[in-house]
Amino acid sequence: MTNNTPEMPNLSQPEVNGFASTYPSDTRIEWHSHEAHQLIHAISGAMRISARNRLWVLPVSRALWIPAGIEHAIECGGAVAMRTAYLSTAYLSLPTDLRVISVSPLAREVLVRLAEDKDGTLQQTLGDVLVHEIKQSNIEAFSLPLPANKHIALLAEDLRANPASKKTMTEWANELGLSERNLIRRVRGETGMTFREFRRQTRIIVAIERLIDGQPVTSVALDVGFETPSAFINAFRLVTGKTPRQFTNSS
Repeated sequence: MTNNTPEMPNLSQPEVNGFASTYPSDTRIEWHSHEAHQLIHAISGAMRISARNRLWVLPVSRALWIPAGIEHAIECGGAVAMRTAYLSTAYLSLPTDLRVISVSPLAREVLVRLAEDKDGTLQQTLGDVLVHEIKQSNIEAFSLPLPANKHIALLAEDLRANPASKKTMTEWANELGLSERNLIRRVRGETGMTFREFRRQTRIIVAIERLIDGQPVTSVALDVGFETPSAFINAFRLVTGKTPRQFTNSS
């Protein structure tokens, strides 16, 4: 594993530093934060990142933008080659919220070159290009809420572990010791979604991780609980804006 301590940029002026690291499968980086903004990107492999009560799935060709000071933890399901950029808070008009963004071929090369630019000769130029790419990038819907309520947290954990489960709201309410009406209200309050929407979003996020692993679309569709591949494709497009094939071709 290559994992040297990253050098933070000078926060008093617009500055960006790149960092390259590799992690073996099942690596977990515990909760931490940085004084600088961070853009995390994997040139190979995929990561799960927990932050602000959400679970973010980060496949290849996407990056997670983490504003300065936000605590986060990282899990690597498989081997990951990470390229990270740290941007000083002196850069203006950058996003103030966590978001998964698309990574253009240009942005990917900038992240790679920043990590290689040991003497800093290209730092200012690459930093300006990267800031432009961040502002122009598309926001991707690759996250799930991590509910704080213990009942809804159990439900969410089970949906991730058993996405094909057909358990109904009535069955869940009985299992959790809640009325169905109370459970409906708590799911909406904790996730901002109906139970049906939350289950669909969970299934798609789990499906994304399996597609990243190279599993066939048809088997993924059935494994995460869809009756037919066409139903899966329609739901996948609704959540991500792409078909599974378009997604895998762009990853």
